Amino acid sequence: MSVSTIIHDIFDVNPYESHPGLTTNESEVLWEYAKLAQHLKDLTTRTKELSEQPDQDLLTRLRVLERKMGLVLTLFKASVWGVINEQPTTDLSGQYADTTT
Repeated sequence: MSVSTIIHDIFDVNPYESHPGLTTNESEVLWEYAKLAQHLKDLTTRTKELSEQPDQDLLTRLRVLERKMGLVLTLFKASVWGVINEQPTTDLSGQYADTTT
């Protein structure tokens, strides 16, 4: 019996059902724990896979987003520069009086 068959059997067939030392409720509880343990093993395996190698599709989408954000930042800087340059200049030479005497 392969590991794959055992994994699928744990979700389909209660391996504790015919155990003579267990009541029906005990066998059901043990079966739920076995299914929960298998789910956790699957989650751990998938998490390890994701942490070891990056998701190429996600990286591709993030690179496209990075380029778009760079373009947005450039356009924003240009528009701010344009707004600053359009403002009339004020003569600040007479604003500060010499009060040291």
